[in-house]
Amino acid sequence: MSRELDKQLKLLGKKEYKILNKKENKLFKEKVEPVMDKIQSKIPEKLMSTLESAFFQGFKLVFEKGHLYIDKTYNKERLKLEYYLNNHAVDKKMSSRHMKRLDKQAGKSQRLNSIISVVEGGILGVLGIGLPDIPIFISVIIKNVHEIAFSYGYNPETEAEKAYILLLICGAMSKDKKQREYNEEIDLLGKKIDQHCYFETELEKQMRVTAKVLSEAMLTAKFIQGFAIVGVVGGLVNYSIIKRIGEYASLKYKKRYLNKKAG
Repeated sequence: MSRELDKQLKLLGKKEYKILNKKENKLFKEKVEPVMDKIQSKIPEKLMSTLESAFFQGFKLVFEKGHLYIDKTYNKERLKLEYYLNNHAVDKKMSSRHMKRLDKQAGKSQRLNSIISVVEGGILGVLGIGLPDIPIFISVIIKNVHEIAFSYGYNPETEAEKAYILLLICGAMSKDKKQREYNEEIDLLGKKIDQHCYFETELEKQMRVTAKVLSEAMLTAKFIQGFAIVGVVGGLVNYSIIKRIGEYASLKYKKRYLNKKAG
């Protein structure tokens, strides 16, 4: 293993550790967490169930037919070409300069898609339920992850990568022990895919799990911030979620890329 590759893996490891082991804010734990728990307990079960179902149907729609829309929103071939050129440079001489070129495209996609989420705004509409808009929100999330995946040389449109993306969303939107569990599951699945040992999974089942995780995170955030300022709050919540998923996806895809280089 080259010195630069070892350095890159260590830097990424520190970044991952920081995400998975966020320092607990004493004030947050004592004052905010009880309020959040109270809010979550007051979210009507029917509302949560309706939202989970809408997110599940949204994932199904986007994965089955969304490519017809998503493919028109970014230049897939350009991303593939940029990856080929950047990866060729890395193979010739791995340096921080060449690695930054790979990271640059992934970062650019994150920023652009986060901005799109704010402009698109108010996804859940009045009282947080604009159900017809949910597939659009999911499309922005998937578009973001697709661009990041292509930036590191992965084809996100295979069945295996769809399962990986669903797990990525769960990992990004979870916290504490649950997030660490998802993180291990993500690493294991990524390793299986990269070693061509992937066995077909129940994609629909994973969609339901991811729909639950994402809908709970979004609905809680909107209840905390209040439904009165629907448009602005919607945009801010969307921005936060897409940024969080994008940053986590970049870390995990880059980790896979570096581990393949390490052999």
